[in-house]
Amino acid sequence: MYRPMEGVRVLEVAQFTFVPAAGAVLADWGADVIKIEHAERGDAQRGLVRVLGLELGDSSSFFPIMEGPNRGKRSVGLALEKPSARSVFEELVRSSDVFLTNFLPDARARLKIDVEDVRAINPDIIYVRGSGYGARGPEAGKGGYDSTAFWARGGSAAGVTPAGSDRMMRMPSGAYGDSMGGMTIAGGIAAALYSRKTTGEPSVVDVSLLGVGAWVTQFSVNLALMADGPLPVREPPKHGSAANPLIGTYRTADGRWLELAMLQPGRYWAEFCERAGRADLVTDDRFDTVDKLMTNAAEAAELVAQIIEQRPFAEWAELLGGGEGQWGAVQNSWEVGQDPALRANGLIAGVVDTDGVERELVANPVQFDETPVTIRRAPQFAEHTDEVLREFGLTDEELIQLKIDGAAT
Repeated sequence: MYRPMEGVRVLEVAQFTFVPAAGAVLADWGADVIKIEHAERGDAQRGLVRVLGLELGDSSSFFPIMEGPNRGKRSVGLALEKPSARSVFEELVRSSDVFLTNFLPDARARLKIDVEDVRAINPDIIYVRGSGYGARGPEAGKGGYDSTAFWARGGSAAGVTPAGSDRMMRMPSGAYGDSMGGMTIAGGIAAALYSRKTTGEPSVVDVSLLGVGAWVTQFSVNLALMADGPLPVREPPKHGSAANPLIGTYRTADGRWLELAMLQPGRYWAEFCERAGRADLVTDDRFDTVDKLMTNAAEAAELVAQIIEQRPFAEWAELLGGGEGQWGAVQNSWEVGQDPALRANGLIAGVVDTDGVERELVANPVQFDETPVTIRRAPQFAEHTDEVLREFGLTDEELIQLKIDGAAT
């Protein structure tokens, strides 16, 4: 299988999901990703597996909260604050193409892993920073999570919360913005590697959660900028849109939901009515032209709601599945994992955990040459310390001394 990042080494000094997710994508694409974890504490996310993970009542070492953003990497336990760890760190930097971090500026300065420090060791390295609020400005040193920087500050929370609600809507999934941000960083790294190859110059790449949040809400933000102020608050109709009855969610007889997105009502109205067994509505004088259908969209949408709630989901899936109009099932997380299109395209990938049990994870959405990605499990804490450091010529005696010093695990 062609993996375009084979031969690229990424050195990751990062925690949680936002930046590590980028390393996972690069590992999927073939890069050798070496993850440095603190020799005693490890990635702080390892401490969240019991808090934010799902208790399945077994003794498994497989935790999706770690597997998703860390699959395919090698873990090295190294205490960067220890003087005896510095020479090892420098060897890792010299052999790497990319340095990837989400440590805050003060921590980078204290550990001597900032741009100038790393470039002094390897002038050709691509230096990548993931942050909450960007590398410049008054909040450059402020930490942020996707719930704060991406979801709240980036406009998504306000965008999905109904007017008059007594609470703000939460993210639909853990690490929601982090996962989008990780893909964004991976794309930036790919561009920087290409640029270095063509120009010989390495880049400093910056991606912030706030920037990703603004990007995904750009349609609304751009309209607000054009209007020179907040957009007017509009209460969307219960069914359809102001001018199209074939947009939005409708409930079926068995309590499932359909999302219709037939953006050209004149094109799809007749097909929908005929498939629904209501061909009479095509010639109804309220809806028999595009202009009339758009003018009377609210009335048409109520009829669509009544029609859809008369049949169960399975019947609608068969009826609509044979037409040209665009629609989708509203699915929960289990149903997404079983989605036939995802499985037909290899986007739910198998992986064997440390206990030899076959598991599954969502694959990153990018494929090359129509070939599904092959993924490997995430490393256990410091699992590859000896393996990686021996690759740099360290002897057993030197490894033991590093461990005695508390510099390595």
